[in-house]
Amino acid sequence: MQVRVVRIPVAAGIIVAALTVPLGGSAVADPRPTLQQAKAKLAKLNDQADKVVDQYNAATEKQKNAKKKYQRLKDEYAKQNGTVDGLRRQLVGMAVTAYQGAELSTWPGMMGQQDPAAMLVGLASISQLSASRSQSLTAFDAATRDLVRKRDAAKKALGETEKVLDEVRGEKKKVEGLVKEQTKLLRRLGAFRNGDPNSQGVKYTGSASGNARQVLSFAFAQIGKPYRYGGTGPGGYDCSGLTQAAWRSGGVSLPRTTWEQWRWGAGRKVSMDALQPGDLLFSHGLGHVGIYAGNNKMVHAPQTGDVIKVVSLDSYGRGRFVGAIRP
Repeated sequence: MQVRVVRIPVAAGIIVAALTVPLGGSAVADPRPTLQQAKAKLAKLNDQADKVVDQYNAATEKQKNAKKKYQRLKDEYAKQNGTVDGLRRQLVGMAVTAYQGAELSTWPGMMGQQDPAAMLVGLASISQLSASRSQSLTAFDAATRDLVRKRDAAKKALGETEKVLDEVRGEKKKVEGLVKEQTKLLRRLGAFRNGDPNSQGVKYTGSASGNARQVLSFAFAQIGKPYRYGGTGPGGYDCSGLTQAAWRSGGVSLPRTTWEQWRWGAGRKVSMDALQPGDLLFSHGLGHVGIYAGNNKMVHAPQTGDVIKVVSLDSYGRGRFVGAIRP
């Protein structure tokens, strides 16, 4: 049987090779993510970043508070120690005076008293003076020892929080890695927004009253500024940094992190069906918080690559909220 050889033209062979041999030597080229896949990945990154940022903020606050406590106790110790040293100097001065001065010169006179009662009165006055000084010194020494214990406890607490902060620095690196990925995806989607740190925002014209109106006026004045993880203003904010600053302008001191704000408002929760302007809205997992602006809208600092803005609750996703509190 004769085998027929089919010859392929050279040009055609080159085309076939180009279509069948993958670039870079791999068996199959990795497909570029679709728009939908990129958006899904970005949403996942945003959720991860919210949680890690909140952990970083919490550790930073803990370390900051420990430093304040340590400095306060250290100052108290120095002040009390100075008082004790002053008392010690007084006692030394009293002893020298008693030895060199009038009290010593009266000693023979007292001993030569014919009236034993008079001699005892003189001895008692010196003894009482010394005892009084001694008791005061003992009390101050005890107080100083207590302050030393407090100072040492504060040092220990400071060391522990420094250790926590060291651990969270690792989390910060994770955040920075997430931010890098977020930025890369947003730029690929053409959706990255730098924001303007000097934005004057917009005027709030809603129905809020009292301090809630001041809160929303402040928040609306930040519109257009960039989201900044760990940001507390004035050039950029993260979500809880914005809510804290806005309510501070309304005379209410909120904790720094989303978790702490939710815990702080445990007795102030309100139904999602009874929202009023100024209420704080929290997402599931407590990774995000915004401020209800009325008319089914929320003002918030969203995530990396975005700016402080107003969104409808429907576009954000009502199912994403775990609850609300009214400061």
